[in-house]
Amino acid sequence: MAQYKNSCRNLKLRWMAAVLALCLLMPAIVRAADDDAEQARLKAAGDVLKDLLNGPNGIPINLLNKSECVIILPSVKKAGFIVGASYGRGAMSCRSGENFNGSWSAPIMMQSSGGSFGLQAGGQATDFVVLVMNDKGAKAVINGKAKLGGDASVAAGPVGRDAEASTNASMSAEMLSYSRAQGVFAGVSLSGTSLGPDSGANEKIYGKKVSGEDIFSGSVQAPASAQEMLSTLQDKSPKNDSRGKS
Repeated sequence: MAQYKNSCRNLKLRWMAAVLALCLLMPAIVRAADDDAEQARLKAAGDVLKDLLNGPNGIPINLLNKSECVIILPSVKKAGFIVGASYGRGAMSCRSGENFNGSWSAPIMMQSSGGSFGLQAGGQATDFVVLVMNDKGAKAVINGKAKLGGDASVAAGPVGRDAEASTNASMSAEMLSYSRAQGVFAGVSLSGTSLGPDSGANEKIYGKKVSGEDIFSGSVQAPASAQEMLSTLQDKSPKNDSRGKS
């Protein structure tokens, strides 16, 4: 009987030790999963960008060539049929340098919230891309959360490989926005949406607390998961064609 009790006690102690070890390891497991999720988000942003720059009816290259920054929010999901608010996460890269005329920067992880995304079937995932067209719009988004239509003007971007920004709204807008859902790509207004750096995601990607301005200034190295995003941008638009930038 004594031997049985000792065996039970030892088994209980081993079980408690195993549970304690699991509890101690759990934060590290969760952090690793979070880090993997951010890396996957960067890779997804690169895939979306590559698709929309290589497709026949994607983002007009002539507009990309005049942009200061590009924001990609892959697979933003909505809960209802008519959505008045949503939340998305993704990444942004800007042309480096004081005048936004250098090579594309390491990615700044971004988040969006609020705004109307129009008619979307429940549960449907939509990719969003925003071209930031001037210095004012770029600085507004890099330095903090900017409300589109308020802190920075936004218009639905024209679609098609050779499309021009023909209307006064898109010619003067600080940002041009697009969406892709179920293979359909179109310009979409994101007025009312707030966009800004995702501090938590940036910390996970770069291993330390870092601001959008720090990333833009070149204080950190781009992660390997951003390779497709950055190589696609550099290949398709190596220089800024805006007036006075080249």
